Amino acid sequence: MSRIGKKPIPLPQGVKYEVKGNTVVVQGPKGQVQAHLPAGVKLKQADGNIQVTRDSDQFAAVHGLARALVSNAVEGVTKGWTKEMEIVGIGYRAELKGKNTVVFTLGYSHPIEFPLPTGVTVALDPKQTKMSVSGIDRQKVGQAAADMRSLRQPDPYKQKGIRYVGERLKKKVGKTGAK
Repeated sequence: MSRIGKKPIPLPQGVKYEVKGNTVVVQGPKGQVQAHLPAGVKLKQADGNIQVTRDSDQFAAVHGLARALVSNAVEGVTKGWTKEMEIVGIGYRAELKGKNTVVFTLGYSHPIEFPLPTGVTVALDPKQTKMSVSGIDRQKVGQAAADMRSLRQPDPYKQKGIRYVGERLKKKVGKTGAK
């Protein structure tokens, strides 16, 4: 039996879910999230929790996945998801242009405009070097943060670039020079 799959998902007050075919629509105080429900997996509600069950052992591979997707949707509509990022480098910064575009200055010859997907917001600190990517859909928030990081990944020598807060990088030593 899947260890993750058999854990019940606590259903907070004010959160409702509805199964429509192979998707689950979870509604809560922050909004509505749709999650894919793989075939062979069913949801049932019991004493304030959602229990994920599978039809047979043939669907064991997707049992834990289905539980994690529904759990992420429930947590998204109650608390939301955030990714903290920081920009390291002299002259590297980001600024908001309108509501849904972030403009990055990352040492290239031109500024980079990054359009935000729907449902994802970015908050910048006054120094414009720390940003918080947030939303209710965990997949969209993570993908937007990963796309921003890929604009200028931290290089292994000087560690300049966009990184997640708390990300540990391996620093390489440079050339030793001619002797």
